[in-house]
Amino acid sequence: MLASTEDVWRTFSEQQGRTYSKPTLVLFTDAVRSACGEAGSAVGPFYCPGDQKLYLDLSFFNDLQTRFRAPGDFAQAYVIAHEVGHHVQNLLGTMDKVDAARGRMSEAEANQLSVRLELQADFLAGVWAHYAQQKASLRPATLKKRWGRPSAVGDDRLQREGQGLRHTRLIYSRNFRTENSLVSKV
Repeated sequence: MLASTEDVWRTFSEQQGRTYSKPTLVLFTDAVRSACGEAGSAVGPFYCPGDQKLYLDLSFFNDLQTRFRAPGDFAQAYVIAHEVGHHVQNLLGTMDKVDAARGRMSEAEANQLSVRLELQADFLAGVWAHYAQQKASLRPATLKKRWGRPSAVGDDRLQREGQGLRHTRLIYSRNFRTENSLVSKV
């Protein structure tokens, strides 16, 4: 799955005259130490820009199937694609800009900016899904079957970020219908 995201973002990067550096995948159970600090499994999957690594707690994928009733390959792939979306944001400098802006805002405004960053990562995961659909004959009907509960995956695990189910479905449905300058809107 990670290789699929790398193919998509390498292609986009080359089209823009850039080089895509791949993130590193770290699998863990219970707790892990990253350049961003220590994290437990309650955090769920995350991306650390300090070391450009995706951290995936294996127990999260079990929760995805049992607790959140979101079984299937696509739900797991979405989680990875969302975290890769954060990597793309980091490579483009978006995360640095957001971090700098948050320091000049109220807490409420900073939280809104964080939500926008999450929504953009959802969008970038949708870009991947669009191209995965083309390459692997991933059909919207198959997605519906494999999707389960979209609000349970990615950073929405604790319902602390983004707009959840309705927003995520909107992103995917739009990305399946169009490929008009998807990345240039980022």
